Amino acid sequence: MNSTAPKTIRYSVIAPVYNEIEGLQEFYRVLHDVMEGLGEAWEVLLVDDGSTDGTRDLILTLADQDARVVPLIFTRNFGHQIAVTAGMDHARGEAVIIIDADLQDPPQVIPELIEKWKEGYEVVYAVRREREGETWFKRTSASAFYRLINRITDINIPLDTGDFRLLDREVLQVLNGMRERERFLRGMSAWVGFNQIGIPYDRKSRYAGKSKYPFKKMLKLALNAVTGFSTLPLQLAEYTGFAVLAGWLVYAIVWIVFAALKKPFLTGQALTIFIILLLGGLILTFMGIIGEYISRIYDEAKGRPLYILRNTPKTYKSKEKK
Repeated sequence: MNSTAPKTIRYSVIAPVYNEIEGLQEFYRVLHDVMEGLGEAWEVLLVDDGSTDGTRDLILTLADQDARVVPLIFTRNFGHQIAVTAGMDHARGEAVIIIDADLQDPPQVIPELIEKWKEGYEVVYAVRREREGETWFKRTSASAFYRLINRITDINIPLDTGDFRLLDREVLQVLNGMRERERFLRGMSAWVGFNQIGIPYDRKSRYAGKSKYPFKKMLKLALNAVTGFSTLPLQLAEYTGFAVLAGWLVYAIVWIVFAALKKPFLTGQALTIFIILLLGGLILTFMGIIGEYISRIYDEAKGRPLYILRNTPKTYKSKEKK
């Protein structure tokens, strides 16, 4: 297409990409048609999160064909949330749209997000009305997760939303100043406030390939959300300690009464083993919870960069000219 990148960018689209060789070309085609229909300057930042299937080469090919394609190539897999962060760091638009490259989030919804932005909303998030092609377990667990987060945190994270959203430049600058390593971006964008609204849409099945978010990664994201936006697990450990202590006091009083009456009360080796296992399990569980919070502190204290790029947009363009 050999399009020339405009100097002033109205919209930046951020698409994290990991092993999407089968569907990336179609994603670019659909996105290109949607963005061209807006009649305003735009760019798309394709962030390769350490792909191993040729996706990187396809991204560079697209960048050669269209100067509005900005390639950001990671040195290894840093994760979806970090890939989105890299795009946010390099986006130049007045409004930034975050979308996955698997076509589950339809680019055709982008004009609706932009319409609300032009009405004055600074964060416009897409709310999943239907989730086509997802298993009953994933739909149920996702629904339960969002409702749990809303109950245990002090912020209102919209239900049934992902990272598909539009951010105003002012919101983006605030988020770019939040450099925590264990990131939960949909929670962070809710935490910053501003004028927000949701747009319902129907989520589609993947165009090609398979999900890059298996249960293990979903569980890690859930832990990041809980430990990043709530101290309830730590408080639960404290409350449980008080409850166990109260139970012990009741047991001690009852035992003294029965001893005074010279009657046996809950004696025997089985009771001792039960109490040891119960207390041991509680201690190990809450040590693990405390460990999760300590590990976040440890990661932050190391001060390592969130990601490493093989290139930057500037270095890539300079190589292209040569």
